[in-house]
Amino acid sequence: MASESIRGRLAAGKALREQAPRTALAAWSGPADSRDPLAILDRCNQGRMPELVPLRSGRMLHSPFTFLRGLPALMAHDLSAVPVTGLRVQACGDCHLTNFGLFATPERNLVFDINDFDETLPAPWEWDVLRLAVSFVVAGRTQGICDQDLHQVSTACVRSYRRHMRAFAEMSPLDVWYSRVSAEDLIELAPDGKSRKRRERMAEKARSRGGESLFPKIITQEDGEHRFKEQPPVMTRVTDERWLDEVRTGIEAYRQTLSDDRRFVFDRYRAEDFALRVVGIGSVATRCFVALLFCDDQNPLLLQVKEARPSVLEPHAGKSTYGNQGERVVAGQRLIQFASDMFLGWLRISSGHDFYVRQLRDMKYSLPIESFNAEQLGHYAELCGWVLARAHARSGDAAKIAGFLGKGDQFDQATAKFAATYADQVERDHEVLLNAAKAGRVEALREEPE
Repeated sequence: MASESIRGRLAAGKALREQAPRTALAAWSGPADSRDPLAILDRCNQGRMPELVPLRSGRMLHSPFTFLRGLPALMAHDLSAVPVTGLRVQACGDCHLTNFGLFATPERNLVFDINDFDETLPAPWEWDVLRLAVSFVVAGRTQGICDQDLHQVSTACVRSYRRHMRAFAEMSPLDVWYSRVSAEDLIELAPDGKSRKRRERMAEKARSRGGESLFPKIITQEDGEHRFKEQPPVMTRVTDERWLDEVRTGIEAYRQTLSDDRRFVFDRYRAEDFALRVVGIGSVATRCFVALLFCDDQNPLLLQVKEARPSVLEPHAGKSTYGNQGERVVAGQRLIQFASDMFLGWLRISSGHDFYVRQLRDMKYSLPIESFNAEQLGHYAELCGWVLARAHARSGDAAKIAGFLGKGDQFDQATAKFAATYADQVERDHEVLLNAAKAGRVEALREEPE
């Protein structure tokens, strides 16, 4: 009965090709309207901390890839006009190649998975796949890799997604849920001895990147008390009593979102200091705090308290069912990831801003893609396609998606062509921002290299 059900769902997915032909993406030639990237950027800046908005623009100016990372709302707008099957998953929402990496599970196992969920929302599965493929082309061009090689890279990404989705379609929901990509898997799948040693070094580096390893770099002692080091504008201590009261009250509200066992561990720590910390590109100018907690003088706990705003997918995919945007992020993360941070929770402060909380760093390690050649980028693309298929299979109908994709490479090739064409669009949009900054229409703060 189960196999018949799977066959029926595969057939239903195949039938969806009538409304959304797999080759249609290859014909994409540009946005369906005359959208203005600067207007979308301005809308995304509304409600952010105005003094930090120029820093966000400055980081986006660095390259077309940083532009792509910094303004996911622009691509969400464009993707909303692309033909889709109507099948939905819990989408990452900002699926690009640097939002994957290694991190520790609560059991201290090292896994490779998606690690950013600020924009997560139920949405068409195609949007994540297309954004991921585009990101490989845009990032690869930035690194000087030729388009012919990047066509192979983006094709490898989508092919991996398609093949793994087919495998997940044949698995039980529990088997899909327990599926993971561990650090050991990455090492075992290395194509040669040199790659194996490189991956072993990456895993070891990730294991050394606990919050305590960050402690000496960002913490100092004043009159016997631990304090964050001031590194404006990237790190500024919170000394305003109004904000301190907000954060302290918020931490107590966050505590209530933890399960009883994790609350027991959390209660063994006391808060000593708070700081405002600028992170990422798209998140710059949102309210992101770090909290320093201790259970004694030697054992710190660093938490990130990050503002959660409505997903950029919301205007195109519908509003979240969660009233608190922090809870939206947490719920989406738990649905997508194999295992999530043991201190993951959410809160809302009296000003109405929503936040989610997680440990700072905790073996989080991004692979050094900026140094990858075309072959290495292709292997990484296969891993990301695998992990994305697993994430979508957890929340969506893997058999219907697999039925639509089929066993041939029509969707792979069409997506690779879309990725190259859309990468051209990203470069044009980046040029618009560059010209606006030169003309003084956009204020941009360029950071000094370290």
